[in-house]
Amino acid sequence: MPSIRVFAATGDAVAVVDLVDSQGEARMTLAGSGAQCVAVDPHHPGRVYVGTFDEGVYRSLDGGETWTQVGAAIPDRRVLAVAVSPSHRTNGRSAVYVGTEPSNLYRTEDDGRTWEAFPALPALPSAPSWSFPPRPWTSHVRWIAPHHADPDLLFAGIELGGVMRSRDGGRTWEDRKPGSYHDTHAILTHPAAPERVYEAAGGGVAISTDAGDSWRPVDAGMDRHYAWGLAVDAVDPDLWYVSASFGARQAHRDDGRAEAILYRKRGEEPWEPLGGTDGLPRPLPFMPYALLAPRDRSGALIAGLKNGELLMTEDAGDAWRRLDVRLPGLLALSESAG
Repeated sequence: MPSIRVFAATGDAVAVVDLVDSQGEARMTLAGSGAQCVAVDPHHPGRVYVGTFDEGVYRSLDGGETWTQVGAAIPDRRVLAVAVSPSHRTNGRSAVYVGTEPSNLYRTEDDGRTWEAFPALPALPSAPSWSFPPRPWTSHVRWIAPHHADPDLLFAGIELGGVMRSRDGGRTWEDRKPGSYHDTHAILTHPAAPERVYEAAGGGVAISTDAGDSWRPVDAGMDRHYAWGLAVDAVDPDLWYVSASFGARQAHRDDGRAEAILYRKRGEEPWEPLGGTDGLPRPLPFMPYALLAPRDRSGALIAGLKNGELLMTEDAGDAWRRLDVRLPGLLALSESAG
């Protein structure tokens, strides 16, 4: 298998992880930053953005060798979502979006020197009902999903509030729609299926096949519905995965009793639980917080567990191996384009 470089947000630092087969090397950087989320520019492997839990946004232009704190113009310092648009580019730079707590969205088109706010998002009619249960006085943007082909199409997932859609690059927003879930944890689009939008949420899993005009739940086959991790195969948009447990308290446990399952779905077939006899424990003791389908590798999936373990399959989940890299913790993964 060709080597893969991934960046991992550990909750404290950022790990730069190089993987070849089951062998890996990890280099820790940004220690003490409180790193929560990470995104690599798909057009520039050295351009990386990290959101932190009260230290704002960091940017690297050299693959994590050095970092600069950017975003002084962003008033919200708690950044829980970051995304680099694959389709929106200005003067050769990809647009970068960050989502904060409280729920606000910002964009830079010049490597973080200036930022644009989008006040129409927290002005949506449902906004007064948004609330994050552990901190019920607030909410946050949990996920940002730019479209792969349309630079103006953008989805933002609010925890806890739902999936919001913009069709003009963030200037105006449409409120959550029936069929989607309100406790949004992850949203994805796919370059090979431009009309599809996938959602993993606290109440289950949903899909849109018309670019967010309408949604429907797709939970058949799952015996637990607190979904967190989400990935779609890099080549086949009909093949996708979620991780789920019985509820928030169970999923986020630190004592090895998360009772988590990794599920696989093919087309219209029900969800299929993975693991048990193929190198993947079932149930998993720690929640897979991050699922990553490496680019251009059909059937490949990396599962990053809360405790820092990394598991990998190359045959769509039929067989798994534990990678020999163990991180101190793991919240998010992003693959380098190089």
